[in-house]
Amino acid sequence: MNNTRRNFLKVAGITALGVAAGAGTAAASYLPHYDHMTPKPERLHAKRWGMVIDTRKFHSAEDYKPLIEACHIEHNVPEFSGPKEIKWLWVDSYHHAFPMAHNEFMSEEVEHKPFPLLCNHCEEPPCVRVCPTQATFKREDGIVIMDMHRCIGCRFCMAGCPYGSRSFNFQDPRKGLKQENPKYPTRTKGVVEKCNFCAERLAEGKMPACVEASEGKVLFGDLGDPNSEVRRALAENFTIRRKPDLGTNPSVFYII
Repeated sequence: MNNTRRNFLKVAGITALGVAAGAGTAAASYLPHYDHMTPKPERLHAKRWGMVIDTRKFHSAEDYKPLIEACHIEHNVPEFSGPKEIKWLWVDSYHHAFPMAHNEFMSEEVEHKPFPLLCNHCEEPPCVRVCPTQATFKREDGIVIMDMHRCIGCRFCMAGCPYGSRSFNFQDPRKGLKQENPKYPTRTKGVVEKCNFCAERLAEGKMPACVEASEGKVLFGDLGDPNSEVRRALAENFTIRRKPDLGTNPSVFYII
């Protein structure tokens, strides 16, 4: 009996190691072509990617629609309404976007303007710390990205994110697609997703889809380069960030 039990445990152990190795290989193989492990010559590089949104050049929620559509079409973001809505880029009020930056006597224009919201690709991302499977991780260039094959749908990252930047697929997201972009993978029910700073476009030498659609109203570049366009914009304009007091150090700035 002891010998039989010992053999069983030995076989079970080898099988478990094989499954684990297979799972690791599957997860690694899923990592899209824009991951840091497979750089391409045309890929755009940065020490830390960041975004500067000039809200002075947007006057209504309608002005942001081209940016949202470009983002969602590029990444096969489904169209669902209500609590099952999937959002990578969306608009909200000043008070919801910047609850820690309210003054008693504010400019009515600023107070009543809509503001575009997305993942902030924080320098200290709490979503990464709470993910039990490392499905969410931060790249060397500052982009906080996801491996959908590793996501188990626990939604810890959603609880950890103070910006509401993540959405959970309560149903098959493919059913919410009016058109499918074959260049970007669709997701499955039971996983979380969010903005990825268009890492797949950066790998091809292109700017993010929303930046391209903004026609110069949204800037994107290297926060680690003092001579970059985003750093010059930050040096020349007053900007704010979402909930900076939390210590996450967001990489998205808003010119007010």
